[in-house]
Amino acid sequence: MKQYSFQISFLLFFTAVFWSCSSVPRGVCDVNCLPSPDYSSSVCWAALPTTFDSADIVPVAVWQDAQATSEADVFFIHPTTYIGKRGQKQWNGDVYDAEINKRTDQYPIRYQASIFNGAGRVYAPRYRQAHLHAFYTEDKKNGKLAIDLAYTDVRNAFQYYLDHYRQGRPFIIAAHSQGSIHALRLLKDFVDGKPLQEKMIVAYMPGYPIAANQYQNIKPCTQPEESGCFCSWRTIREGAMIKKMHFPDHQVVVTNPVTWNADAGHSEASIHMGAILRDLHTLLPSLINTEVHQDVLWVNKPRFPWSFLMTTKNYHIADYNFFYADVRQNAADRVRAYLSRH
Repeated sequence: MKQYSFQISFLLFFTAVFWSCSSVPRGVCDVNCLPSPDYSSSVCWAALPTTFDSADIVPVAVWQDAQATSEADVFFIHPTTYIGKRGQKQWNGDVYDAEINKRTDQYPIRYQASIFNGAGRVYAPRYRQAHLHAFYTEDKKNGKLAIDLAYTDVRNAFQYYLDHYRQGRPFIIAAHSQGSIHALRLLKDFVDGKPLQEKMIVAYMPGYPIAANQYQNIKPCTQPEESGCFCSWRTIREGAMIKKMHFPDHQVVVTNPVTWNADAGHSEASIHMGAILRDLHTLLPSLINTEVHQDVLWVNKPRFPWSFLMTTKNYHIADYNFFYADVRQNAADRVRAYLSRH
């Protein structure tokens, strides 16, 4: 993880509001009491195309769940939902913990993974995710061990997916926040410069700063129907300068998730396809103006019922949901374009 040190300092910055009420891991990073996930069991998957789960939800009536007919797959890595509630003080979350799993299913799987059911069959593993504190702690050794253990599970899940589910199909990798850390490493281990790269349609890795030269062969996406590339962005309110989110010594990739075009760093709300926020079945189109500003994506403060209560300037939690319809359409477009070329 040394190569990611410039990025770790900002990760999950938005969750500071939860910090005072969460339990903090103590002592040695001891994971021996946590059982390893068995990916041959559906229990260890938050989403599978063969089960009914939160990733199957279709918020808008004119959209369709295309998992049964799609020729592509989506491997989704969820963000942190293990924040140490109710005295949970392990450095990593238990994949068999009902409370953690409920939080995962109700939030990132329901509000993020469901974006992709219009593009492919959705696979989302449960994993022994690193505790939120692992990204803030001064105990760097145990923090790193926790993150590495989480990645070991994600790696094993992806290998199981390759061996038992993929059956030669092209795929999308999608992730957010902690999930994007693991996706970044997954691409390096399995995809970059390897035969599998030809089968990767795109990787979406928002919520985490990724250098443009992160990979030798995988490049940042520059066109909306390009394949074999990756997209990443971090969303904050226009005009905000949050020091912890800026890395002046690194060329951080910022994809505009409305235009998807490297030459169009600004977009007006009129072409924004739509956000889905608290009400899963209410699409809010023409809500967001965007501007690529240095190494972040600036957006206007959106107006919706009770939006006056939203005082944060860091919109990390909405990296996907501000652009729910835009990402959904883009994923489907990239799949269609990829299949037409192969």
